[in-house]
Amino acid sequence: MKAWLGSTALAAALICGGLSGLGAPAKAQTLQVAVDASPAGLDPHIITAFTSFQVVNGTIYEGLTGVDKDLRIVPVLARSWTISPDGKTYTFSLVPNARFHDGTPLEAADVVATFNRVLSRDIASPLASRLAAMERATAQDATTVVVTMKEASAPFLSSLSTIAIVPRRFEADKDALQRAPVGTGPFRFREWQPNSFIELSKAEGYWGQGRPTLDGVRFNIVPESATRQVGVSSGQYAMLANIDAATALQLQGRPGVRIAETLELAYTLVGMNVSKPPFDNPRVREALNLALNRAEIVQAALFGAGVPGGPLSPALSEWALPVSQFPCYTHSATRSQELLRAAGHTAPVPVTLLVLPRQDIRDIAQVVQAQLNRAGFRAELRIPELGQFIQDWRNSNFDAFVSTNAGFPDPDDYFFRTFRTGGSTNVFKYSNPAADALMDAARVEQNPATRREQYNQLQRMVACEGPVAFMTYGQLFTAVRDTVQGFDIIANRSLSTLSTTSIRR
Repeated sequence: MKAWLGSTALAAALICGGLSGLGAPAKAQTLQVAVDASPAGLDPHIITAFTSFQVVNGTIYEGLTGVDKDLRIVPVLARSWTISPDGKTYTFSLVPNARFHDGTPLEAADVVATFNRVLSRDIASPLASRLAAMERATAQDATTVVVTMKEASAPFLSSLSTIAIVPRRFEADKDALQRAPVGTGPFRFREWQPNSFIELSKAEGYWGQGRPTLDGVRFNIVPESATRQVGVSSGQYAMLANIDAATALQLQGRPGVRIAETLELAYTLVGMNVSKPPFDNPRVREALNLALNRAEIVQAALFGAGVPGGPLSPALSEWALPVSQFPCYTHSATRSQELLRAAGHTAPVPVTLLVLPRQDIRDIAQVVQAQLNRAGFRAELRIPELGQFIQDWRNSNFDAFVSTNAGFPDPDDYFFRTFRTGGSTNVFKYSNPAADALMDAARVEQNPATRREQYNQLQRMVACEGPVAFMTYGQLFTAVRDTVQGFDIIANRSLSTLSTTSIRR
């Protein structure tokens, strides 16, 4: 972890000790959280935006497995499991006494229906690729699920952490959960006032003993950064979740406010549509990479709170290659222009960048625009509202886009759905048989060293000529009042530790 806000010891104190230290007894009450935008929907199998994910993940919904603060895969709704010697049969035993928020008990049939829903063409879930290795799931009895695989799958348990279990009555319903989610988590959905707030209340009878401590969580939708900062400084809000570096810098040292931080798994990117000019030519994609000065982006847009990064976050030290292994990461506007000419283009090459309407991404997009314009491109920015951005992204209605994308503890959880031909979030229309072969092989490889080398090859393959120009991995921050205890920040932006959070008197 980079101790951006102070010494390493101070950062550790803030994260590990300062938020969960001893004090007066906690009191049960509603935690007031301020967020910058309203979710585009709340269906866990359809949503792609962080604004939706942070409201529902680990709060309303749970999977068979989960990710803890150390990025380890842990049991959640599956209290235990066994795997056959050939790696093709998983038998899951469900936790007892878990109930959905509509009062129905969690049963194996709900898990089977959930998997079928994610794989349904009608639902069109962006998570479908994560279950691609599954042949079928069956309910052996009410508390036992048996999953048969087409082939062994090294990342399967990790992938399951992203599949929220929903009641079986929603298997074919692609509308209801967007507005009224129903899960098994520590908090139940109570109310959504568009552009105002989303309120969750304590799930009475929650299966996790002693949790949650809070009576509820209220996500207040406050678009103005200054208003959010004033609110947490005054105590109107107890938490600003997953904030950017600029906001964290402004709040540093404010009385009564503490900052938790970690290097996040998510990254910023320029995504390119390789199905149409100019990005159908790999030389143009390499030229765009060379045009980017990633160190400048970190300094100018992230206030130094981040690092240049490649296809995998440096937080995944077991997997991520250093950027020094990617030749196109050595910034050169001259070389970029040479490649554009070699690709048959006369400068300036026009390109429109679709921009995620979030302030930190807008800041990054402006720096990227200036860099591209110095390197043989003529970049224009188009910044729609969030719903339109998501629609255009899903429909591949872009030349290129500037956004942020989630990362995951296992490389397959990201690579397969993003770069595999036909992958569920391969909006770039990218298809590379050699890359497909590596991803397919790494999915079933049981030898860790061999699997690591396969992903090393894949990183080198997509870093410069793939459909994504990876830019930065930022420090992720959450600001909390000093009365908040028991909260741990997680690098994947999940707020699942709200289940252990309380407010000190």
